[in-house]
Amino acid sequence: MASGGAAAAALRAARWLLPLAVPACCVVWMLLAFAPPTPPVLGNEDIVHASPRPPERELIVDASPPPPKLEKITGASSQPPNRQARIGTPPSPPPPQVARRQERQRRAARRAAVADRCAGRYIYVQELPRRFNADLLRDCRSLSEWTDMCKHVANAGMGPRLTRTGGVLPPTGWYDTNQFTLEVVFHNRMRQYGCLTADASRAAAVYVPYYAGLDVGRHLWGFSNSVRDALAEDLVGWLRSTPAWAAHGGRDHFLVGGRIAWDFRRQDDGGGEWGSRLLLLPEARNMTALVLESGPWHAGDVGVPYPTYFHPSRAAEVASWQRTVRRARRPWLFAFAGARRPGGGGGGTLRDAVIDQCARSRRCGLLQCGRGRRNDCYAPSNVMRHLRSAAFCLQPPGDSYTRRSAFDAMLAGCVPVFFHPGSAYTQYRWHLPVDHAGYSVFVPGESVRNGTVRVEDVLRRFGRAEVAAMRERVVRMIPGIVYRDPRTPAGGFRDAFDIAVDGMIARVGRIKRGLPPWEDNHDQRRWNGYFDSQ
Repeated sequence: MASGGAAAAALRAARWLLPLAVPACCVVWMLLAFAPPTPPVLGNEDIVHASPRPPERELIVDASPPPPKLEKITGASSQPPNRQARIGTPPSPPPPQVARRQERQRRAARRAAVADRCAGRYIYVQELPRRFNADLLRDCRSLSEWTDMCKHVANAGMGPRLTRTGGVLPPTGWYDTNQFTLEVVFHNRMRQYGCLTADASRAAAVYVPYYAGLDVGRHLWGFSNSVRDALAEDLVGWLRSTPAWAAHGGRDHFLVGGRIAWDFRRQDDGGGEWGSRLLLLPEARNMTALVLESGPWHAGDVGVPYPTYFHPSRAAEVASWQRTVRRARRPWLFAFAGARRPGGGGGGTLRDAVIDQCARSRRCGLLQCGRGRRNDCYAPSNVMRHLRSAAFCLQPPGDSYTRRSAFDAMLAGCVPVFFHPGSAYTQYRWHLPVDHAGYSVFVPGESVRNGTVRVEDVLRRFGRAEVAAMRERVVRMIPGIVYRDPRTPAGGFRDAFDIAVDGMIARVGRIKRGLPPWEDNHDQRRWNGYFDSQ
């Protein structure tokens, strides 16, 4: 009976707990489902080999080389390294046909890179028959009645190398260069020009390698005018038949005449018997002539520097020489190197007056040519030693307005003194600064010739700081007035050739656009009256 009562009591309790069982089960189920996992317990060996996860950048090992520069030039997109490169395994070589295609693409990219570098700077060299250049060098003994030109046209036009100079000049880069061999030097420099083209239609300008100065120089004495003009007339007739000439009528053509313009502009109506008529021929008037001295009223002439004795191969040679002339001791205030000139209408020439003033001054060094071996003006070491010993170097006109000595003087770090604007200011507009007072002194020649002005008095007015500033300006101009050794492909500096080519390209560009070859320049026009009166 007692057991039956206990059972009845348990039944009654179950009826009360049954409604609570279902929610309790749900709660337990939710706790089990969303509870975090229990971390594993590591043994000793697990602790030894376990390490923290390295940073992401340390997981990728890029064994591929950097992309070539050519891809950067051509704009090719750089692809991310492939999976093999990421784990350090070298990629497999591409199939042969893919490799060939890639090589063609690389070659095309290289050509495109060169084209971009030379865009607008291509020069087309008109190939001429040998009679216009090479044959003249072969017959070098006939080039001058007074000078052995065979030795001077050697070494690509630089002449004999100077080796015995008594320590005056460095052992490299110096040659006994004749002032009339510029055509040969220029032609050989053009062969090293980095933007030549065989397609005349792509060229910014067309170079005609006719040795006009050597041609006319062999016929200056004892020949008829028809002989003097023969090869020049032959040249223009030959050029007329070329496709390059037909494109622009020769207005994009240029040549180099290694003499002054007057030697190519003979006036027959005045009984002239000097030089040729090259620059008076209709075809030549369309061309540009780079000459050692241009005519004041002729837009087709452009003056370029005379060749000096210095033909460096590298920028380091130029810098070394600049240091030498900066340190040079200059005991004289001014100096002159040259010879007297006949004429002057009884009152003497300007050059005579300059020589006389120098001879009377204790502060002037005079190297008067033809007065003994020590006064040899044709020995480069004598000339450079003399000019390097003065602060100012006098440059009066001689047979014409210009002198090679002006460039020899600047090469020596000597400030030039000019007596006529035609000696420099209206000539070398590509190569000399527009600010003439910054590198030179101008003294009106007529005032010196008639004795109203003493050159020494003018030069003594300059203070030491002013002279040093002008000399430094001259020294900095040296790279641009020398012609680099034409046998070297690169020199690391812009020489007189580079400046002339750049000027020629800009000039032809103006002509093709229908503009005057020169921009209007008040500084040039202000000298016009000087030419009218003198």
